[in-house]
Amino acid sequence: MALQSNLRNMVLVLGITCLLCSGILGGAYVLTKAPIDAAAAQKTERAVAQVLPFFKEVELRTVEADGVDYVCYEATDGETLVGHAIETSTVGFGGDLKLMVGITPDGVVYGTSVLAQAETPGLGAKCSSDERFIRQWQGFDPSVKKLSVVKDGGDVDAITASTITSRAYTLAVARAVNVWKVINGGQSDAVSGASAVSPNTEGDIDYE
Repeated sequence: MALQSNLRNMVLVLGITCLLCSGILGGAYVLTKAPIDAAAAQKTERAVAQVLPFFKEVELRTVEADGVDYVCYEATDGETLVGHAIETSTVGFGGDLKLMVGITPDGVVYGTSVLAQAETPGLGAKCSSDERFIRQWQGFDPSVKKLSVVKDGGDVDAITASTITSRAYTLAVARAVNVWKVINGGQSDAVSGASAVSPNTEGDIDYE
């Protein structure tokens, strides 16, 4: 016998439907949460491994620098400190640019890895694939080299036609270096976002 169409029955049917949908969504969340979390953890582990020498153990910690909390991974070979892998981000040409930066105990950048980026394909997006640009960060010593692009008087070679992305990438590395200084009891330098969005000088060709 069909239910009579009235307000009470309509509310009842709607309530049952909502409960069923909630149950389905809840079940899907429970089933997919573990695999998603595992995939995210594996991605992080790979990023840490890319930017530091061989290590055996990693300890997660949060470090505050200039009023911002940064995620940091302290890596050891069991007893001796290997280095710190620091997550840092800034805003590039297309949106957020997030890096993992590995720094050895002597303050030298061992390597960098892009965790997320929204830069222009074929231009700024090459920050995660341009071997020339990526290799220059291996062994980059901020104590003897200036953390800014060559166009701004520094020692970082920018990606061709992508100065804004290169500036943003360099700024993200500079922020990681500041975090390393805080970890080691030093005082961080004042680092703003200005260098990432500096206007091009007259006559420069820059598609970003």
